[in-house]
Amino acid sequence: MEDKQRICDLLLPVLQATRDLYDLQKLEYSRIDEWEEIVTATFANGYEKRANVSMDSGIAMIRDICRQIS
Repeated sequence: MEDKQRICDLLLPVLQATRDLYDLQKLEYSRIDEWEEIVTATFANGYEKRANVSMDSGIAMIRDICRQIS
């Protein structure tokens, strides 16, 4: 099983290097239950966006995060 929080931790500086997500402060993976997984993106102004990453592989999770928070 992939370490999804580690993937988020490694993805964060890459996204911060972009023009659109320079103000991204944190990506936090949460497993809600057996079927529901989310990543919460927190921005410098305190705003949060959530990405549904349920049942995703690591690469699918990266795609979903990029699509759902930008």
